[in-house]
Amino acid sequence: MKRVTCKQLGGACELVFEANTFKEVASLSQQHGMKMAKANDQAHLYAMEEMQVLKADPQAMQQWMKEKEEMFNSLPDY
Repeated sequence: MKRVTCKQLGGACELVFEANTFKEVASLSQQHGMKMAKANDQAHLYAMEEMQVLKADPQAMQQWMKEKEEMFNSLPDY
């Protein structure tokens, strides 16, 4: 099990996610983002806007995902 923050995953806060795989943590992060969007949290909305820019360039998005997955995989297990 690894721990990673919302901010480490490109988000806006220090909420800690715990997961065994990058796929799991990505899902947790996405759920958190949707919750923050519904709450109209401006910092998270800004982070989501930046993500939309990445999504417009599939190669950039793929590279970003690869880097985040590598970062997650390099974290120590707790």
